[in-house]
Amino acid sequence: MVISKSSSMNLVILLVFVSGLVQAKAYYYRQCSTKGTRCNGQYIQCPSECPSSESNDPKAKVCLIDCDKPTCSAVCRHRKPNCNAPGSGCFDPRFIGGDGRVFYFHGKSNEHFSLVSDSNLQINAHFIGHRPDGRTRDYTWIQALGVLFNSQTFSIEATKTSQWNDQIDHLKFTYNGNDLVLDESSLPTWYSPKRDVKVERVASKNSVIVTIEDVAEILVNVVPVTKEDDTIHNYQVPSDDCFAHLEVQFRFFSLSPKVDGVLGRTYRLDFENSAKPGVAMPVVGGDDKYKTTSLLSSNCASCVFSQQSSSQKEITKVAEFVTLDCTKFSNGMGIVCKK
Repeated sequence: MVISKSSSMNLVILLVFVSGLVQAKAYYYRQCSTKGTRCNGQYIQCPSECPSSESNDPKAKVCLIDCDKPTCSAVCRHRKPNCNAPGSGCFDPRFIGGDGRVFYFHGKSNEHFSLVSDSNLQINAHFIGHRPDGRTRDYTWIQALGVLFNSQTFSIEATKTSQWNDQIDHLKFTYNGNDLVLDESSLPTWYSPKRDVKVERVASKNSVIVTIEDVAEILVNVVPVTKEDDTIHNYQVPSDDCFAHLEVQFRFFSLSPKVDGVLGRTYRLDFENSAKPGVAMPVVGGDDKYKTTSLLSSNCASCVFSQQSSSQKEITKVAEFVTLDCTKFSNGMGIVCKK
């Protein structure tokens, strides 16, 4: 068969065009691979303003795919915690629950509390702080997180410093009891031996994202108590400690209907928030229910984590049990009721 010069040129153009489509699809689409979610296996298009889920620019927005959204869509987001969004724990400390409501949980300085306790996941927080003369309770901040899952442990903490220097990295990590060193010279990513835990630096210092495969994502940032904070809130911070602490934001993929913990309980369908709406600082208690003996223990009064369940039991997602009630909050599931 003889192919004319004209046909040959058209074929080349067609191949280039098809190749461009394939590259564009690979660049602008991401596969949802979170098991058990409604969008698992689908290719979802990223917005044009954030076509990639990775970036070496800490200020850039990246593509986030929520595999459990009814619309199976993607959004652009920053890679540091959003302290004004559900799943966050910032300041002294102020939480925003899965129901979208703000509450404070003060706890006590130098003690540990369960933030999330589920059959396959336990996340504890170590609180630091102090009590100025004349006050009846401690000012507290989250200094460290301890995570238990699948017979593994992981911790991340803000190291103590008297004076804040943002040119110094104040993050310390452990994995299964061993120190984990994450290079600062670039934006490296570390994987566990089974690749079910990923730690990636968002900036060369003080900001990371920790991902536990099919379980949770944790955005972490280290900040000090600033002089402005001290003046506004009258913390009376001593000169030898700026109380470096964590700002965190959680995204969960497989919570069960029985999840508990200071923050975890707000994701339950039957959760009734005791924080009074309209109050400047709605404080909730529960120190006795959520106190644990150490950063990596699960022996609090309300803890439901089981090492055996974590390793063997498959978790049924909350979303599979949802019956939409427009008289209540959406439990952070992105569902909006309209008349």
